[in-house]
Amino acid sequence: DLIAFLLQGLPASGTLTAVMAYMVEDFYREGAVMDFPRGGSRGLVEALARGVTKRSGCDVRRSTTVERVVVEDGRAVGVLLRGGKTIRARKGVVSNADLKNTYDLVERGISQKFDEERDANLKNVKLCKSFVHVHLGVPASAIPDDAPPQWTVVGPSWDGPIDKSGKVVVVSVPSKLDPSLAPEGYHVIHAYGAGNEPYDLWKEFEGKTNTEAYKAFKEERARPIFDAIAKRAPDARKSAVVEQIASPITHARFLRRHEGNYGPAIAAGSGVEFPTVTTPLPGYYRCGDSTTAGIGVPAVASSGAQCANA
Repeated sequence: DLIAFLLQGLPASGTLTAVMAYMVEDFYREGAVMDFPRGGSRGLVEALARGVTKRSGCDVRRSTTVERVVVEDGRAVGVLLRGGKTIRARKGVVSNADLKNTYDLVERGISQKFDEERDANLKNVKLCKSFVHVHLGVPASAIPDDAPPQWTVVGPSWDGPIDKSGKVVVVSVPSKLDPSLAPEGYHVIHAYGAGNEPYDLWKEFEGKTNTEAYKAFKEERARPIFDAIAKRAPDARKSAVVEQIASPITHARFLRRHEGNYGPAIAAGSGVEFPTVTTPLPGYYRCGDSTTAGIGVPAVASSGAQCANA
C-alpha cells in the first residue's frame, strides 16, 4: 500500500498489476537506491526545457499563462495567452494541465462531443487529495551526520487507510547529496504529507490567505510534518533561518491544479477509465497524470510517448 500510494496516490488494491510489478521489481532490485535530480526541481525543469530547445525552431516560455485554446472551424489551432497574444499551432495543441483545467481551456459550446466527455469525466472521475508542504533552511549542524537524505514516517500506526491525513510524511534533505542546493554551512529540508490533505478543509480560506486564522490553520495541519522532521532532526525547526508552510491553496495557485489535486483517483477495476491522449476536439491532445496511465513519472512519461504517436 505504501509503495503504491507514494507513486500513484492509491493503495495497492487500486493500482494496476503492471505498475505494482514494476514498482516491486525496481524497489527490491539489488543495489537499488533513491535517485535525486542534481540541481533539485530547477534541474528537472531545465532538463525538460533542454529536451525542447535542442530542436531547431523550438522554445520554452516560462511563467506564461494560457487563457484558452483557440478553435477555428471545429479544430484546435493555437492558444491565447494572458495579455492577448496568440500562438498558432500547425499540427495540434497538447495540454499537460490537470483534468479540469484541460477542459476549462476550451469554451463550452464549441464541440458537443467534447462537452459531453467533459461533463462525464468531471462527474465520474474522482481526484486524489492535495498536500501540505514544509520548507526549512537550517544550519548544517541541525541535521545529524547519520540522518539519511530522505526518510518516510508512517503513523501513528499502520492501521486504517494509507491516505489518512498526516499519516504518511516524506522528508527530504537533498542538500546532503547536492550541496549546491543550500548556502555553505546550511541544509534545506522539504517535507510533505503525501497526497493526503482534503481540499474541502481549506475552502473557507480561499481569498483569505493573509489572515491570522489561515496561518494558524496551516500550523495545525503541518504538525505531523514537523513531528516527522523531528524524528531524525529534532533541532531543525527551532534552529531554522527560513520556514515556509504551503497548503493545498498554495498548490492550486502555483501549480494551477484544480483544488491542488495530485491527479485522478481512478482505481484499477473500478469501471472508470483514464481519459485517452486524444480528445473529441480535433487537434487537441493531452498528456500527463490526468491521462492514461495516471500518476507517477513512469506513467506520465508513457503518456507523453503515446501522445507523440497519436
